[in-house]
Amino acid sequence: MKLDYAPLSLTGNYQSESKPELKDDIDSNLTLEEAADLNEQPSLDLSSTTERPQKQQSAAVVFVTTFCTIFLAEIGDKTQLSTLLMSAESHSPWVVFLGSAAALVTTSFLGVVLGNWIASRLSPKIVEKAAGTVLLLISVLLFCDVFLG
Repeated sequence: MKLDYAPLSLTGNYQSESKPELKDDIDSNLTLEEAADLNEQPSLDLSSTTERPQKQQSAAVVFVTTFCTIFLAEIGDKTQLSTLLMSAESHSPWVVFLGSAAALVTTSFLGVVLGNWIASRLSPKIVEKAAGTVLLLISVLLFCDVFLG
């Protein structure tokens, strides 16, 4: 017996305009229970599928994601506060802006170059684990400094 099903969607929902059509082979005899089992909707188990490489994101998506992440991370941090104080003390806000912008562009450039170099030599899993470990270590050191120091 052969079943003709419509393709499954990624959500695992059975999509067919009509019920599956049963085509008999030479020696197939189904009981009512077996036929009922065949009419159940098949499920799609995405957890057992192999990991596929990620699709390349468009430049606009990468830009917007990077901008939002860095913008939110930089609001109210020590760099912004330092820039604010320097601008107030120097009475030359545009010179302070140009200096701080050049410094941020330079540090971002170094981060991109170093990140590209690391990505070409290590797997993303290793980089994620190393970054997590370093951030955890920094957090523990800051905790010890604040509460024990």
